[in-house]
Amino acid sequence: MQTSISSTSPIRYTALSLGLLFLLLGLAGFVRAFVVPSGNFTSEPGFGYIFGIFPTNYFHNAIGVLVGVWGIAAFTSLSGAIVFNRIFAILYAAGVILGLLPFTNTLFGLTPLFGNNIWLNAITAAIAFYYGFIKPAEIGKPSSSSAQPSV
Repeated sequence: MQTSISSTSPIRYTALSLGLLFLLLGLAGFVRAFVVPSGNFTSEPGFGYIFGIFPTNYFHNAIGVLVGVWGIAAFTSLSGAIVFNRIFAILYAAGVILGLLPFTNTLFGLTPLFGNNIWLNAITAAIAFYYGFIKPAEIGKPSSSSAQPSV
């Protein structure tokens, strides 16, 4: 007996939740009222801190919007949500590692991966890893309550 479909909804809702979070952060990065400008006047246009916390620029915001839309779209199917969670976990874990290294913490000048982005990316990557790799492995395993002994 396979695990019921209702037990797979956390996988789908994780994709939806991550999608909504990154869509909202990405959109907030384009609204000047939500972005505190950098104290460095020589920084690139669009660079600032969303809510004064997360470093961002226009490219970073666009990535957030795209990831957000993808997560929301992935919610529509279990397989789509699993794929989203897996790819998200891998990419954002890589972003954490790159953000910790001084020579790659701006992704070679494209987007900021440093500062508070590190812990946000680490937490969301860990959540996506669990619901992309660990939880799907439980689907299809016989549950102990419905397993019948062989005679």
